[in-house]
Amino acid sequence: MRWRVIGLETHDAFLNMALDDSISESVRNGADPTIRFYRWRPSAVSIGQFQSMRDEINIPMCMELGIDYIRRKTGGGAVYHDEKGEITYSVIAPEGLLPKGILESYRVICGWVIKGLEAIGIAAEFAPINDILVNGRKISGNAQTRRYGVLLQHGTILYDLDIKTMFAVLNVSKEKISDKMIKSVEERVTRVLDYKDIAQQGLYEGLLKGFTEGKEYYMGELGRGEMERASELAEAVFKAESWSFMR
Repeated sequence: MRWRVIGLETHDAFLNMALDDSISESVRNGADPTIRFYRWRPSAVSIGQFQSMRDEINIPMCMELGIDYIRRKTGGGAVYHDEKGEITYSVIAPEGLLPKGILESYRVICGWVIKGLEAIGIAAEFAPINDILVNGRKISGNAQTRRYGVLLQHGTILYDLDIKTMFAVLNVSKEKISDKMIKSVEERVTRVLDYKDIAQQGLYEGLLKGFTEGKEYYMGELGRGEMERASELAEAVFKAESWSFMR
């Protein structure tokens, strides 16, 4: 089985999530399993499928700052995706290509992230069920779903971190942002730049190496049909209030 790898691209939140759906449909219909890397422009906040948009996100602040907000089709919590602060990946493959168990499939795919970080000189470890840590602090969060025989896992790798903006757009606390709160996040979360003076492109190249090691793969691109379908899904699903505010 050969993997299609789609190199680092930049899209808005709605198209990014719609592309996961569109590629999942392609894989379900026999297309090659796919790994893709992407960024978010503008910056965005995503919430898990089972969360409430109004509970988790400061919507007026997002609108003021020009930050998108979106509901994912995977579970987990609210995540701030900074345009310059992270690289996100998606792995989309037939379920049979990866371990049946949720934990073991997380372990395998997160292992590719860990290899990518090792390629740029950062030692990381898997922290069940779906986190990756460096020196005990979270550098990557991951989420997964399985539908119609297709596994989708996506995750973020923190390159940089704008904590004040993150607090401004997430309803993490009704308290005023304080030095104590910021210090608490800094103690729990880390970023590539804390360990390595490297350009974001260098991080991407390391991740590409980690994800493709030991695989038959080719550098591909999105098909015209996949992009057209993603554009439809972005408008019909991910921008729709019926989806965004379903809870």
